[in-house]
Amino acid sequence: MKIRKQITNSIDSLVIGDILNSFINDQDVKQSSKNLYRRTLKQYFIWIDSKDYQLSHVARPQILEYKENLFNLGLSSLTVSSYITSVRRFYEWSEANKYYPNIAKGIKTPSRKAQFKKQALQPQEATALLHYYKDKNLRDYAIINLLLRTGLRTIEVIRANIEDIIFKGSQRVLLVHGKGRDEKDNFVILTDKAYLPIENYLQFRKSPNDIEPLFISTSNNSKGKRLSTRTISFIAKEGLKAIGLNEKSYTAHSLRHTTAINILRAGGTLEMAQFTLRHTNPSTTQIYTSNLNEERRLQNSGEALIDNLY
Repeated sequence: MKIRKQITNSIDSLVIGDILNSFINDQDVKQSSKNLYRRTLKQYFIWIDSKDYQLSHVARPQILEYKENLFNLGLSSLTVSSYITSVRRFYEWSEANKYYPNIAKGIKTPSRKAQFKKQALQPQEATALLHYYKDKNLRDYAIINLLLRTGLRTIEVIRANIEDIIFKGSQRVLLVHGKGRDEKDNFVILTDKAYLPIENYLQFRKSPNDIEPLFISTSNNSKGKRLSTRTISFIAKEGLKAIGLNEKSYTAHSLRHTTAINILRAGGTLEMAQFTLRHTNPSTTQIYTSNLNEERRLQNSGEALIDNLY
């Protein structure tokens, strides 16, 4: 009996491997998404095997059990959503290709509050961060200043070349190769305050070629080469720590949130923030309104007014 069970599990593993490969190859998504599907589905199949279930006999109750197991492992709602989404996509594909019925249909992904985990900087904190770098390093100051004034992502900064600084009408802009995009199909406006530190940095580099990266490494191992996102994250974290913002919620991505929040603080519209951050979906930008309302709630609370009465 034990030998037969081992044979069955071995056959099932081979079948699962073939089906998983077919599923991955059929997905019209970027390689990073394919890698995510493969990784998360492998975990699902490992769990099935650990429970001595056979894929052909798994039903809706087992999917719900798997979902509960993910929470029991202490995974966040966002991570559990990612795992369950992969399972749902797999079974949608599986049913369409007549392998297994779609037993995951209607399985809900965990709901989570629409908010950003990274904290935005107050205007005085952004000012302090800029002062920290102003006389320290031309390149790093230009990078931090650019992040704070345009809301660029770190990946978008390292993809930029000198030739991407152009004029559209009378406005100086930086062409942007955005996250998940195949080309430089968007832009941010470079105001004088955003551009001047870049100009000073490029002058320090002494006539660089236009096709060179906008920002380059100065380390011995990669001197003159394009920076990595890790390097920019390190630069930002160094400055944030120096001005007293050492919590995990303050990172390079906080500077992008700072741009959006400060547009709204300065009286800008939600549409202006959406265009600046290049959000496809306005509901993503809407989250910043909630964050700003929370900030105002903390600064001007009804509870504090009551304390003035009794």
